[in-house]
Amino acid sequence: MLLKTFGWSFAITALGLVAAAFYGGWTAFGIVAILAVLEISLSFDNAVVNAGILKKMNAFWQKIFLTVGVLIAVFGMRLVFPVVIVAISAKMGPIEAVDLALNNKHRYQELVTDAHPAIAAFGGMFLLMIFLDFIFEDRDIQWLRWIERPLAKLGKVDMLSVCISLIVLLTTSFTFATHAHQHGGGHADKAQTVLIAGIAGLITYMIVGGLSGYFEDKLEEEEEREHEEEEEAARTGKKKSAVVLAGQAAFFMFLYLEVLDASFSFDGVIGAFAITNDIVLMALGLGIGAMYVRSLTVYLVRQGTLDDYVYLEHGAHYAIGALAVILMVTIQYEINEVVTGLVGVILIAWSFWSSVRRNRALAAAGEGSDEKSEVSTTV
Repeated sequence: MLLKTFGWSFAITALGLVAAAFYGGWTAFGIVAILAVLEISLSFDNAVVNAGILKKMNAFWQKIFLTVGVLIAVFGMRLVFPVVIVAISAKMGPIEAVDLALNNKHRYQELVTDAHPAIAAFGGMFLLMIFLDFIFEDRDIQWLRWIERPLAKLGKVDMLSVCISLIVLLTTSFTFATHAHQHGGGHADKAQTVLIAGIAGLITYMIVGGLSGYFEDKLEEEEEREHEEEEEAARTGKKKSAVVLAGQAAFFMFLYLEVLDASFSFDGVIGAFAITNDIVLMALGLGIGAMYVRSLTVYLVRQGTLDDYVYLEHGAHYAIGALAVILMVTIQYEINEVVTGLVGVILIAWSFWSSVRRNRALAAAGEGSDEKSEVSTTV
């Protein structure tokens, strides 16, 4: 069962790592491995959400999501999107950006490094909003209660996430400008670019969130209409409209899943820029990670075992928050790639172990599965 579900992921991993070794030696091998782990760790909660929605869909739409969805996720978001980011930030055409990345790596590196403050500000703000919206939400299950309980109370203040993010952005931009001025003004003109890029990241998050909310509301409307049509069909004996409506509901489920998947893909792509600027290594690492996310989604649909590890979603969002902070810091200072990659892994491993301890405590106390969602373990 495990080999059948993860077989393609194992194969893609082997091919990707071998290709990385031939491309750039053991250093490239290590970077691709870290990128793959980073993508998987950031997408655990994505897989859980995907599975929860996907299990409501029939076999046809599940297959569409796991085939067409893979093409969109791997080739669209993980391969094309990094090129678009570089092309926009370096002010060049996509074809020129790809050609430069493959044939003039030194110049490409210079352009991306020069554009890094804007990329970091854009991505840092996007990731920070994801983390803040999560941490300020009141939840039945809490992982680090001493942090999450008071923050959930603060979260009742409207637009608090946006306010904090803008304060962080303004502080970072002002500090960057001051630092550049004190050291000769070499990057003083980029302070405004950092500010604009950060605002763009905030706006992008709000647009993605708005689209996700739209599709979620649309999905709920379609499910309500489907239920009404089924009741009507039961009374009149007409079943055609109910079947059509089921297809519409599944289509909106698919669109909603793609929006969610794109948003989680986005944080993985942005996070990858904190580890490497090499577009080939980025595509290999994120592509491997994306395959595991898809395989994990299938596994969850068929088994549902990961739902028992309730703190994994928390760990993933803490990893996103840490990565947001790292990206904002890298606007001025360099941070070792290994540190950036391992932070997410450590937080995910910690949340997994906390989940295991929670489940053992529940089993030892003899509590039923109905009480699991109401119990929270203080770490």
